[in-house]
Amino acid sequence: MVQSMTGFGRAEKDGCRAEVRSVNHRYLEVFVRMPSYLSQLDIPLRNMVKGCFARGKFDITITIPEHASAELSVNTDLVRKIMASFRRLQEELSIQGEIDVNTLVNLHDMFIETSEKYDTEAVTEVFTQALDDLAKMRTREGETLAAELLSMTESLREMNESVKERCAGALSGITGKFSERLKTLLEGREIDENRILQEAAIIAAKMDISEELVRIESHINQFKEVLAKGGIIGRKLDFILQELNREVNTIASKSGDYDLASLTVDMKTEIEKIREQVQNIQ
Repeated sequence: MVQSMTGFGRAEKDGCRAEVRSVNHRYLEVFVRMPSYLSQLDIPLRNMVKGCFARGKFDITITIPEHASAELSVNTDLVRKIMASFRRLQEELSIQGEIDVNTLVNLHDMFIETSEKYDTEAVTEVFTQALDDLAKMRTREGETLAAELLSMTESLREMNESVKERCAGALSGITGKFSERLKTLLEGREIDENRILQEAAIIAAKMDISEELVRIESHINQFKEVLAKGGIIGRKLDFILQELNREVNTIASKSGDYDLASLTVDMKTEIEKIREQVQNIQ
């Protein structure tokens, strides 16, 4: 299964929301943004990403509404002291009225303590769901990329076949061209046909690109095989493309034919297009 490095995953439950975005990257990088009181989860969340993915740049955001994370506690001893002080004051100053809980309402900031806490298992559960959502999207994107790459490699194969056909015609004309040039240089003097054939053979050997064409065909087949196997294949595909580009450059340097040179330019352009797509594969 081919997986893209681009995707987005999201999950939410009981006020906790996890969002994970990933883009292509040479290695695996993880950035986490979440409330400070969840800092103990930083390393576990990073390890969860590493356990699911091999490459990509990941931006993780964990958000929890204040009302969902707030934990209240009452300082009972302080409330007792406040109530005792009010009663003494009431007796000393002969203040009429009842002292009850309503008296303390406006003073709640003095004895009600608020702390921000949240169930870490709940956060982990939501984050796991977000990672699953991300993995599904990356897989869908990967399937689309794989289909595009197969089409592009088939186009490259057709170009390679065109080079083969053109090469056969180009080599057959070497002897004739070489003979014509010699006649022009020798100005009517007798020409040694055997010598012409020897020189033409040397030129043909230097221009022979049959090995390069065979290797290109082999690299294309290898590329398709790796793509079919799936998994973590981005770097392997990139290496095969480097080899393909090297063979095409060799053909371009050997070729003395305009049409062949034009075909190699088209092949290099197609390889570059394939490389751009491969950069998104894990």
